[in-house]
Amino acid sequence: MPIPVHALAHRPLTAGAVAELVALPAVRHVPDDFDAIDAEIRQRGWSWEHERVCDSFRTGNGHVLCSEGLSPFGHPNIRHFLVFGQLYPVDPDDESTTNGPWLYGLMDDWQQLPGWSGRRPCTDQDCEAVLAQAAQAVTEHLGAAPERTILSSAAVVTGPALTHRIWRTSTHALVLGPAADNGPYGFLTHLQLSCTPLTRGPALPPADDEDAVAGWITAHVDW
Repeated sequence: MPIPVHALAHRPLTAGAVAELVALPAVRHVPDDFDAIDAEIRQRGWSWEHERVCDSFRTGNGHVLCSEGLSPFGHPNIRHFLVFGQLYPVDPDDESTTNGPWLYGLMDDWQQLPGWSGRRPCTDQDCEAVLAQAAQAVTEHLGAAPERTILSSAAVVTGPALTHRIWRTSTHALVLGPAADNGPYGFLTHLQLSCTPLTRGPALPPADDEDAVAGWITAHVDW
């Protein structure tokens, strides 16, 4: 039976957006200097984004990018997270009326971003459809299917278990799936593509060890 979700907002991921994310660690180095970063994002057609995710950017493709460091450009040892969806999950342990009004307002803010659309109510299957489309974009850019596909609630604070997919380049792990929002709210869930140095965790476990794979995902995307 489909698991209900209060609301979903998203902007489709494209192969071009994936290519831009994957290239960030190797682009021209921009130091952690506000003026230098501001010049770079203006050149790229990006903008600052401080409301939906703290200290992040709105890319030219309309997604929200957050990084561990101040500058995401040319820093191969930090993690990047490209948010292309946001969901307000049903929490069966806390469905008080105090959260709904202001969380729906936050979802409105996401849905009103240029190029984004929303649905309410929806189901986990609607979220899976968004993730499946995003997976096609990653596969198109990398020319390979994911190495691991697992239905898991790893790195998610609340909400339904959704599919995580893992790819690897020679230096980085790409993990597509849900994650804790780590923004100013703590009650919503990102749908994101992360680009994380492979050194952030052990070797990728065998596919049949689902608990170990879930732990690997958490080690790479939970911040």
